[in-house]
Amino acid sequence: MRAHPRLRRLVLAGVVLALLAGAAIAILSSRQPGDVSNPNVEFNAKDRPRAKTVDRATSDRGSSFSWPTYGYDAGRTRYLPLRHDLRPPFAERWTHGGNVLLEFPPALGGRSVFSLRDDARLEAISRRTGRLLWKRHMGHLAASSPAYANGTVFVTILERGRGTKGGRVVAVNAANGHTRWSVRLQSRSESSPLVDHGTVYFGSENGTVYALRARDGQVRWTHRAPGAVKGGLALDRGRLFLGTYGGTVQALRHDTGGLIWSTGTSGGSFGLRSGNFYATPAAAFGRVYIGNTDGFVYSFAQSSGKLAWRKKTGGYVYSSAAVAQVPGTPPTVYVGSYDRHVYAFDAQSGSVRWKHHTEGRVSGGIVVLGDLVWYSTLARTTTAITAGMGRQIWFTRRGGFNPVVATDRDIILVGYTTLYGLDGRPPKTGPQAEADRRARAREARHVALIRRVMRRRAALNRRVAARRAAIRRRNALIRSGGMICTRRGGKISCHRPRPLFCTKQGKYGPTICRAFGTGAATRRRR
Repeated sequence: MRAHPRLRRLVLAGVVLALLAGAAIAILSSRQPGDVSNPNVEFNAKDRPRAKTVDRATSDRGSSFSWPTYGYDAGRTRYLPLRHDLRPPFAERWTHGGNVLLEFPPALGGRSVFSLRDDARLEAISRRTGRLLWKRHMGHLAASSPAYANGTVFVTILERGRGTKGGRVVAVNAANGHTRWSVRLQSRSESSPLVDHGTVYFGSENGTVYALRARDGQVRWTHRAPGAVKGGLALDRGRLFLGTYGGTVQALRHDTGGLIWSTGTSGGSFGLRSGNFYATPAAAFGRVYIGNTDGFVYSFAQSSGKLAWRKKTGGYVYSSAAVAQVPGTPPTVYVGSYDRHVYAFDAQSGSVRWKHHTEGRVSGGIVVLGDLVWYSTLARTTTAITAGMGRQIWFTRRGGFNPVVATDRDIILVGYTTLYGLDGRPPKTGPQAEADRRARAREARHVALIRRVMRRRAALNRRVAARRAAIRRRNALIRSGGMICTRRGGKISCHRPRPLFCTKQGKYGPTICRAFGTGAATRRRR
């Protein structure tokens, strides 16, 4: 070493660099953000999601029960209370297939299901039978759920045309799919719209948040957020909540779009930058709950934006959380993660009540129906587990992203490209089950008879229409002085058609048509 001073300097430099690298690693490790819990931050257990409780035992399948928007209610809590809890088996009543991805769940309004596929095709489907009622192509690409309000369906479009960077928002008539109004956007939008008291709220990729008048699409106000707004907006007690790509959560006044508060995060890259909010926030109990790609789930106070808790999962949190207080359990936040787990966090403190290992990565939102928590995985499965302990109750190899929506008595399962209508009623046994089976058989025979009568009537109408068309053509030839020519044995013979005189034989008898000057007659029944 003494004979080689240059080598000595290199060795010393390497030692110094190693020490500096170790110190940097130690500093960064110490700065790695961890869990935070401030349970004394504003929390109101009585401020529950204001959702209507459904009594499946007395409700009518033909009723107008609605699941009007992504997340069910304005707070996007994804919680439907039921007086009688769901239990399998869930008999399949209908399927509605396709070959295009169903990334987001449908909306329910009236007696129809409104589904928006990734190719921007909006479909209206019968809730009772799954039959297609109408379909409309709204653009080139979409990745959101429609919203339903007062006989109108609202959709946001990522790309209104192939190669076009801009999207649009469209309002269509729920009965026939006819466009009521359409507004072009400067950038793309995959923010599922929210409709409340005549106003449509959604965000876009250039950070613009829109409030449009639902009647005609007139802009009420806009707000520029500090990043792309991918998820939907949540509304609770006059405040709109949103998350951005860039790690910011904001609260706005619903009537003017004025900023109430804005807060950032620093849970990514050892606390050196923020993660991204793709999930739609959920608002309940005086808090806002939202997951981030930095792997954390956050809870903020609605009034001030103060951080109440932050809990780490083992992967990205694209999943939108469900917030509920199921009878027998405390207020709880249910959320899925890319680490193949569904977590149940205490809504006030953020402590983990339980976590359930899933069949694959969870990307879509969580839904709570009664006392069951539903989730889908990228392994194309859907599972229902108990809200109390996370115990599996039901499983199917159908799914992909967002799991289910529910009517008053039935469940609509969202497959990878297909919708499934499942019967959520408990199976009946004994004399009542036999009576119901006979009633269904009588109804099926009655429907089959009506269909046969309708087919015969349609065939008769086609024959009558064809005969009337022939008579109109013949009379037109007579008026124009035209000739009817035929070829027989290489010879062509022509004659002028004679007018037909038609009479009806009695009230229900056949109609007889004769050409003047001939004894020939043609019979036809109306």
